[in-house]
Amino acid sequence: MIVFAAIMPHPPISIPGVGSDQEMLAISKTLNAFEALRVGLEAADPDTIIIISPHANLEQFAFVINSESEPKGSLAQFGLDEVYEYKTNVEIADKIDYACLMNEVPCLLRSEFLDHGTLIPLYHLTKNIKPKIVQLAFSMMDYERHYRYGEIIQKVIESVGNETGIDNERVAIVASGDLSHRLTPNSPAGFSPEAQEFDHAVLRFLGSSDLTSLMNMEPEAVEAAAECGLRSIIILLGILHEKKYKFDLLSYEAPFGIGHMTARLL
Repeated sequence: MIVFAAIMPHPPISIPGVGSDQEMLAISKTLNAFEALRVGLEAADPDTIIIISPHANLEQFAFVINSESEPKGSLAQFGLDEVYEYKTNVEIADKIDYACLMNEVPCLLRSEFLDHGTLIPLYHLTKNIKPKIVQLAFSMMDYERHYRYGEIIQKVIESVGNETGIDNERVAIVASGDLSHRLTPNSPAGFSPEAQEFDHAVLRFLGSSDLTSLMNMEPEAVEAAAECGLRSIIILLGILHEKKYKFDLLSYEAPFGIGHMTARLL
């Protein structure tokens, strides 16, 4: 069963040894929100975390599931050489792949390294626990296909406990992703006057559970924002299809021109 669901950004500067004290102070709201999620996740006591990362190796017309049984990754590109290791819930990964095949949704199992969009949320969430993981990459297919993918994943999660007769197969879902990367003239991707409106629209639609508006945002506005989290969020919402959840916004800030939203939904 699904016991926890959250949306997290992945700022490398949130990791000790990457970010300076001054940079960490600048994202203190985000770090406090991460801590709240960590406490909540530990209380939920998941056996597995399914994490959707925009920086995992993706295919344009297929969803990729990391099939590596003991995946590893590092933040070497940010100057930190430590290697992080996890264990994959291979049963869930295989079942998602099979369910996609049965529902004619393009999906690939592929052995991959863990990217920073995966590692940074896991670093903050799993300081005291070590659940298995399933790392997912989204695709460049339409939003409706991403939501459908989430619905399929929900059915897989529910089937695992049913088939084994065990009700305590506890699964957490984390959608990793940033909002606009173009909020200020100093933003990494440059400035767009539409960026702030994009972020505010995403927050508004999530807060009002307006899935239709979220999935029908103008492609030009999405592209102008240079976001990396919308598809992760849509898969998460698909996984929560017809579930009772509440969008609890824990923090939103953009001190370096990138929109960092942290929220818990379940």
